[in-house]
Amino acid sequence: MPLTQSPATRIPRSGIRTLMELALRDPQAIHLEIGEPDAVTAPHIVEAAHAAAEAGRTGYTSSTGLPALRAAFAERVTRTRGRPTRPDEIVVTTGAMHGLAMAMAALLAPGDEILVPDPEFPNWRMQAVAVGAVARTYAAHAEHGFVPRPEDVEAAITDRTRAILLCSPNNPTGAVYPASTVEAIHDIARRHDLWLFSDECYEAITFDVPHVSPAALDTDGRVLTFLSLSKSYAMTGWRLGCVVVPDPRVVEVMSQIAEASVACPSALSQHAGLAALTGPQDCVCEAVESYRERRDAAVELLTARGIDCVRPDGAFYLMVDVSRVTDDSHAFALELLAERHVAVAPGSTFGEAARSMVRVSLAAERSALLEGLGRLADHVDAALAQREVVALPRT
Repeated sequence: MPLTQSPATRIPRSGIRTLMELALRDPQAIHLEIGEPDAVTAPHIVEAAHAAAEAGRTGYTSSTGLPALRAAFAERVTRTRGRPTRPDEIVVTTGAMHGLAMAMAALLAPGDEILVPDPEFPNWRMQAVAVGAVARTYAAHAEHGFVPRPEDVEAAITDRTRAILLCSPNNPTGAVYPASTVEAIHDIARRHDLWLFSDECYEAITFDVPHVSPAALDTDGRVLTFLSLSKSYAMTGWRLGCVVVPDPRVVEVMSQIAEASVACPSALSQHAGLAALTGPQDCVCEAVESYRERRDAAVELLTARGIDCVRPDGAFYLMVDVSRVTDDSHAFALELLAERHVAVAPGSTFGEAARSMVRVSLAAERSALLEGLGRLADHVDAALAQREVVALPRT
């Protein structure tokens, strides 16, 4: 049968997954390429799912989620953003990526543009392509700590732009946008009458700086906030998140998309999620402190070895500069895996701004993280030494 002309056939491949799949074939590999907590899900969360299964609460739920879970998410948003939020503004999703995909399907027509930061998380572009939309970038330079300048965001707007996406704390850079930046980007969206997508999957993971959400500024329903339990609660495989959607028209469209695509999120995952949101938060606090300590140790090691990196203020990623030896981060990542058994994500998969960097996940076990970074530094040193040998004059 001939292939269709569906936009889905043009979805680009993620370089993160490419490296991960190669690394999975190497039993010696140190995995620093994937953003997944090394901790297990807290016992009280697992027990809630087990109790729900034992009680037979394993059937379909509303496409928008269990009422109690929607209420718990709404309470969290009200408490942490200072914006009163009702349960009927919450759409529970099969992970934040599902929420982003549904929002793009609901609000972007073929040919419409959405602005995303460069460096970008590749799945944003993948989702835009899947609905026939176009992902364009605005700059977020390393010299500014990967925090975008509002004038660069506004300069990227065209007559086809329908939405701006911001992500703070940021994947892949770990940048946490200050209040002034968030306020300025929200003002740009308001003046140009654009939707503002706020990817806040790492909201709970910041180091000595506050997380600022544009939801707190939203007075006209243009901000959609995307939340996930994956990173904060070590629940990546449970696939659970939500979208805060102030506009009831958009809630209705997204509920129809959910019904057509997944029917509803897993009932057991929803019961686990309710326990995560309403139960003890010690697991989150302990994880954040662990990531902070790993960040500090990683930056100290790289600095001592003469390798530049941009110190992150949140999330659990570190962008490492390998431009001294190459501007082809994909080739560097392949060589590092083949020769040193260390898997990192090539910066080129995140866009032009990171083409000579690699992303390292700080969520790896501490000793493995430092061993892997040490091997990365050894690889850089070897490449520099080889370059010096080649440059030596012949006699």
